Amino acid sequence: MTQAPEKPVATKPPREQDPRHPLQRLAALYDGGEFEPISAIDDSGMLAAIGRVNGMTAVAFCSDPTVMGGAMGHEGCKVVVAAYQRALTDRVPIIGLWHSGGARLAEGVLSLHAVGLIFHAMTKASGTIPQISVVLGAAAGGAAYGPALTDVVILGPEGRIFVTGPDVVRSVTGEDVDMLRLGGPEPHGRRSGVVHVLTESEAEAMERARTIAHLLGAQGTLVVDDVEDLDLGGLLPESTKRAYDVHPLVENVLDAGTTVELHAKWAPNIVTALGRFGGRTAGVIANNPLRLGGCLDSASAEKASRFVRMCDAFGIPLIVLVDVPGYLPGVGQEWDGVVRRGAKLLHAFGEAVVPRVTVVTRKTYGGAYIAMNARSLGATRVFAWPGAEVAVMGAVAAVRILHRRKLAEVAPEIRGQVEAELAEEHARLAGGIDKAVEIGVVDEVVDPAATRSAIARAIDSSGLVTRGNHGNIPL
Repeated sequence: MTQAPEKPVATKPPREQDPRHPLQRLAALYDGGEFEPISAIDDSGMLAAIGRVNGMTAVAFCSDPTVMGGAMGHEGCKVVVAAYQRALTDRVPIIGLWHSGGARLAEGVLSLHAVGLIFHAMTKASGTIPQISVVLGAAAGGAAYGPALTDVVILGPEGRIFVTGPDVVRSVTGEDVDMLRLGGPEPHGRRSGVVHVLTESEAEAMERARTIAHLLGAQGTLVVDDVEDLDLGGLLPESTKRAYDVHPLVENVLDAGTTVELHAKWAPNIVTALGRFGGRTAGVIANNPLRLGGCLDSASAEKASRFVRMCDAFGIPLIVLVDVPGYLPGVGQEWDGVVRRGAKLLHAFGEAVVPRVTVVTRKTYGGAYIAMNARSLGATRVFAWPGAEVAVMGAVAAVRILHRRKLAEVAPEIRGQVEAELAEEHARLAGGIDKAVEIGVVDEVVDPAATRSAIARAIDSSGLVTRGNHGNIPL
């Protein structure tokens, strides 16, 4: 009788070979997979390293979800604080790779105190060195607020961000929700604005982190001769009444192939993007007429103000592309804090010290005219394309208010003609682009095909790029 062969015993691969292990994830982040650990490879739940990202030195730390789900104890938190100290000493960007269930329960208040020390280090570093977070798995509790304190948050396909998990929500509120609906790309990429960049793979998340870190940390210098003019006017429809997507304009103002949009799905009526302009890093803010007619609202004002302050903190020049009919009216907007949140944008532009050039492409009306980096807020230069409108409101809307009685007395069949004549007269008397140039709120009318070189000269002639003396609070 022959004995049956023994079944092979399944062996688990070493923990360090797990694709979620910090060694694997840090290798995916750094150039050539090479880096120098600056903390011990142990069971602390964190690993920190220094290496090259697109040729630029950067510090990174990574949660270890293979140990207690990446929960943060006091030893692991020390690793993160030490990483921040190293990044501040070397004045280099810091990238956090997050996959953590939050503070370690077994350590109690000790772990809470340690997580608080991370938050303190992040706040002290805010506006001094670029901070980028990549959320690759669940980031709960303290691990949710860590990324939220940084400059840019990138969400991988398995990334989930929430203060309390689905089980707690279900037991406390009775709401039945899963991790995806609670803290995935839809709630945080479109609704809350917590996440700046959504990605479809972990590799893409790493690549976006590398690109953004390089844009913020290796900005280059502007060389006017390197800015090639393009016919930007052809990117807008001929009819000024037609809506259009502003993305092609943003991408053509910046150097080809360099645009990285932040908060693409949140408040899409305004576009915020980083890229290269003449070889150096620049930020672009643009109204998007395809969404809400390009109106400013509470969310878009908050989105833009956070972007302005980030660029100002890191000395990044701003290009503001304006086509705005005003603020979005409505009870909902007023109740949602459009006054308070809109004031953030006024404050952000008003305190900014970086070069910031405004280009009015079609129109800029009312309070939104001021909010979109007007001369009164200290814009470096304000340009306008031929035919652009600068006014309290559109001429037709204005005469309907100013001449309500006169128009009511006109026969219906000629009311349209009279209204158009009054509007033309109002535009001539109340100002328009010629009046705006005359009083100095617009510096120059530029041809769309000469816009890029005009922006470059304005930035270049402003002198050395300075930095705002402030942090980048998550407004």
